[in-house]
Amino acid sequence: MLNSLTINNIILIDRLHIEFEDGLCVLSGETGAGKSILMDSLGLAMGGRGGRELVRHGCEQASVIADFYLPDHHAIWSFFKQSGLDSDPEGQIILRRTLTREGRSRAYINDKPVSIGLLREVGDMLVEIHGQHDERGLLNPAGHRKLLDDYGQYGDVLERVRHLYADLTRLAEQLRLEQDKLARAQADEDYVRHNLKELEDLAPQSGEERQLAEERSRMMQGEQMSGGLKEILADLLSRGGIDATLRSLIRRVSRMATQDKGMLDPVADCLDRAATETAEAIALLEATLRNLEFVPEELENTEERLFALRAAARKHKCQVDDLPEILKDFDRKCHALDYGDEEVRRLQGDVAAAREIFHQAVRELSAAREKAAAELDSLVNAELAPLKLEKAHFATCLVPLEIAQWGEAGGERAEFMISTNPGAPLGGLVKVASGGELSRFILALKVVLARKTTVPTLVFDEIDRGVGGAVADAVGARLERLAAEAQILVITHSPQVASRAANHWLIEKSAKNHNSDVFTTIISLDDQGRTEEIARMLAGAEITDEARAAAQSLLQP
Repeated sequence: MLNSLTINNIILIDRLHIEFEDGLCVLSGETGAGKSILMDSLGLAMGGRGGRELVRHGCEQASVIADFYLPDHHAIWSFFKQSGLDSDPEGQIILRRTLTREGRSRAYINDKPVSIGLLREVGDMLVEIHGQHDERGLLNPAGHRKLLDDYGQYGDVLERVRHLYADLTRLAEQLRLEQDKLARAQADEDYVRHNLKELEDLAPQSGEERQLAEERSRMMQGEQMSGGLKEILADLLSRGGIDATLRSLIRRVSRMATQDKGMLDPVADCLDRAATETAEAIALLEATLRNLEFVPEELENTEERLFALRAAARKHKCQVDDLPEILKDFDRKCHALDYGDEEVRRLQGDVAAAREIFHQAVRELSAAREKAAAELDSLVNAELAPLKLEKAHFATCLVPLEIAQWGEAGGERAEFMISTNPGAPLGGLVKVASGGELSRFILALKVVLARKTTVPTLVFDEIDRGVGGAVADAVGARLERLAAEAQILVITHSPQVASRAANHWLIEKSAKNHNSDVFTTIISLDDQGRTEEIARMLAGAEITDEARAAAQSLLQP
């Protein structure tokens, strides 16, 4: 419930603090005393629109603070958790809104800065404001289906419809993607199969280009080197060969060495080493030539393979090493061609099964709505006669949607409609009812809906305007009964309504002195104050003893 409202520097209000109570809370006062400012201030704290014109003249900033208390089982706490808001262990929620002279606005929830949109969401869960010209809530057909669903309390059926619709949507999207993939593959079937065959024949391997390029380079270098080495070897072996020449020279030196008594031994040793080294060089040269030998066809085959790979890469606009993945992609596309129909048929079956289950759930939801609508209509119509609307008729119209339009919210729209005269066609609330009638229709609806409402505070701004006597008394009786379900704040000019209040406040204008500005103030009335205020509401400007007596009579339990 709303514990208190603190207003600073809003138009005629410099500082105002109101501590509310549970039950039926009445605010009354002369026309122009500032009751509408009070409602504008509360709406501002709930995230309503506000501009710099609300800031009191001569002030730099205005603010409104609304303090609430809710039990720990209320649904708002799960919303707090989802939105990252801090929950008070005592169940307190403080909404604060500031406005500056420059038009800047800030919002806070439990002293945490939040967006105006989030403040509005929380405010809508805490307070419903209804007035004669209210264009939100009950008067907006877009919200009627939700109000009916909240009243019917078949949330499990509605949640099942939502889940089934999500499953159907997911499967339908999978089917669409598979059909698109199959259609693309079928459109390019010849191209796909040709490229698959071409790449399968080529059989590219990752890293193959580098390996072939190195092999080709080695063979080309070997071909050039082989000719030169053969010439060197030929020179070494020409005219009997250097090795044979050295051996002949060694033998000659050896014969001469017998005559010089060892003088030529070092020469013989050097020639012997030279012969040995030369023989080893010739052997190594021959081995190198053998290693450089290759069949020319190998170079041709290597080049052909390398060039074929590079040509395929250019065709598919990729690197040679990407060709194996391109091959796999074409293979997948061919697989889609070969087995795509089978997958599409499987998904079509899944979608058809999911659609049938979803449709059955929608029909169950529609039946639940029809039952709830009939009950709601009966209860609302029962409330109309005491409100002097006995000739009127209320009906919840469920408008079936085309099957293609069925969605997570079911298969129909809902709108609350009325007829104010027997035989007259049903029409929308705003279009058919006059101002006074509309207020009473809203009250009748709220009395019934409040039995299952989760909003802790309901505000009625002059909902009894244009009615009096027995009708006003009936309005008061219903507001009193409604106060057993939720905290009710009523701004009223009706003494019949005011007399039923559990708590009563007087809103009036006053000046601190003769030269000061006028301020809006609020006074909590005791029993005597209530008698005087209700007498004023009955008599007008001059309060008579008869008016006081009538007021006391109304206040009798």
